[in-house]
Amino acid sequence: MDRSSGAHFDYITVGHVTRDTIEHPTGRTVSQPGGSAFYSSLQASRLGLRTLILTQGVPSEIEALLAPYRDELGLRVIPAEHTTTLSTRGSGATRTQRVLAWAGPIVEPVELDTGILHLAPVARETPVAWRGRADFVGITPQGLVRSWERDERVPLVQLDTGSLLGDIPLAPPGSDALAGDISPVELDPELLPDNFDAAVISEHECHSCHALFSAARRCGAHVAVTAGSRPTTVHLPGGESVVQTPLPPVAAVRDDIGAGDVFAAAFFVALADGHTPLEAATFGNAAAAVRIAGVGPSAIGRRAEITP
Repeated sequence: MDRSSGAHFDYITVGHVTRDTIEHPTGRTVSQPGGSAFYSSLQASRLGLRTLILTQGVPSEIEALLAPYRDELGLRVIPAEHTTTLSTRGSGATRTQRVLAWAGPIVEPVELDTGILHLAPVARETPVAWRGRADFVGITPQGLVRSWERDERVPLVQLDTGSLLGDIPLAPPGSDALAGDISPVELDPELLPDNFDAAVISEHECHSCHALFSAARRCGAHVAVTAGSRPTTVHLPGGESVVQTPLPPVAAVRDDIGAGDVFAAAFFVALADGHTPLEAATFGNAAAAVRIAGVGPSAIGRRAEITP
């Protein structure tokens, strides 16, 4: 379903909306919408921007996943045989993921008219070029430094009755069957756009992102490196100077999935609005702090919660 109406948007994300299956230590498995494109778009929307997700997958499945947010997000789905599905276990630095299904690369020409374009790959899917206008381009290349091996030997398990989409292929804990375990790879510079204004990566991705820093120096782009509860570092254009800003204190971290995407959206919005890198990173950290204090996408904050 296309709810884009061909109109101008303030914030467009391009990347796979995913079906995330979250494996809890108790053995309970639940399904929820995920993907950088989803989390960052929802944050941008709750900051008051008119937002569109341009994604690829099975339209009916993605519509079902995003149904609770249909009044907040514009959506365009390029039809594909599968919806990208990720299995997630653990949190923070100990989080592991597997690819259970993949919607494939986005090869259809991307046409857009937006203030901010956010390229948000989760599984090597985003294009490097587009048609139309984008005043500010941000990228979160997490999905470009991932690789996985396909394995068909994966059984079906039943999700909790509250799951959105029923049975999915999933290797149970302790099984030697692989379901496309994700491993890090070096970023291929050919997967980056020719020009961008800012990028966000985590400290765990730095060793795979040498090409990103080289491209950022060429483009004059800012690169923010998040580090969980430790200060965020922003590498300024030119590659010689950095600024750091701490994460606001959080009484208890309840759920950190999507926190980096929330930071990225707030960071890009603030930079595009003319704020300094330090101010933008501080705003991004405040948005991430609101997110991790709650559970699930519904915990993503609105502007008044982030800057009371």
